[in-house]
Amino acid sequence: MKIKEIIEKYPFAENYFTMNKLDIKGHENLSFHEFLGTLPETYFEEGATDIKTLEEGLGIFIESMLKFLGESEVKSLTILAGCDKNGEKENFDSITLNKSDVIAVVGPTGSGKSRLLADIEWMAQGDTPTKRKILINGQEPTKKMRFSIQDKIVAELSQNMNFVMDLTVKEFIELHCKARLVNPLEKIDKIIGDANYLAGEKFFLNSHITQLSGGQSRALMISDTANLSKSPIVLIDEIENAGIDRKKAIELLMSQEKIVLMSTHDPILALSADKRIIIKNGGILKIIETDDEERKVLDKLEKTDKFMETLRENLRKGEKIGLDY
Repeated sequence: MKIKEIIEKYPFAENYFTMNKLDIKGHENLSFHEFLGTLPETYFEEGATDIKTLEEGLGIFIESMLKFLGESEVKSLTILAGCDKNGEKENFDSITLNKSDVIAVVGPTGSGKSRLLADIEWMAQGDTPTKRKILINGQEPTKKMRFSIQDKIVAELSQNMNFVMDLTVKEFIELHCKARLVNPLEKIDKIIGDANYLAGEKFFLNSHITQLSGGQSRALMISDTANLSKSPIVLIDEIENAGIDRKKAIELLMSQEKIVLMSTHDPILALSADKRIIIKNGGILKIIETDDEERKVLDKLEKTDKFMETLRENLRKGEKIGLDY
């Protein structure tokens, strides 16, 4: 990995370079090994060290920081069948989701969509009403994964986003960056930029989070989750009610290689997913993979949706709508 790639993936690595008086400025396109090869012999003599020691030290530092932050690589999430509200076995054995997978959870109101998301959030081990079990990388999650607040690997975005701290957007982002040992200067512009990319109405760094609309709040949290949160699994409850560009939000989360599950009644979102889980009477009835024919239907729906959005925007502007519109 090049130094710039190391910093992008592990922002806290800059602390290692600083502690060891390694001036990497201008050398970001080199690998760490190549960079160390450019240092004068006097550096190693004065520090009583060598290239191998520094390379191993960086690896140990990164591993220690990941443990401290509670971050571990999640490659897959597996749902093992439980039972429906009648106690009957669900109509599947298991389903495995991988990084960058987007799964829609659909079914009537009250069918159990939120229960499935809750089972995943709690890393259920047969100890919830559905008796489902959740595996991480094919293994039972550790107690630390399940019960530690700090080491939580699931981020859940609910329909309601109510802030209680009267901070500006900038202060809110800075606070989260500091908690993650990330330099805020590297993330603030990206987070606010992506949030405004999703929101219907733009807001600013000096805006107070308690004054944001529901859609703006949801946009900020989705951008924050995509760009700063290390949680590899994201659960979203009815994103179509968020007042944001829902498809852009999913694409943003996909770009960060997260496993995304969303409960939805929106046919566009449902057909945009790789698979959809159908819930009935509290249990998983079936699992459907989106095929080429359904993607053609999606294309038609998106064209209609774009027309409706243009119509809504023109109505907001006070334009008159005629029969030939």
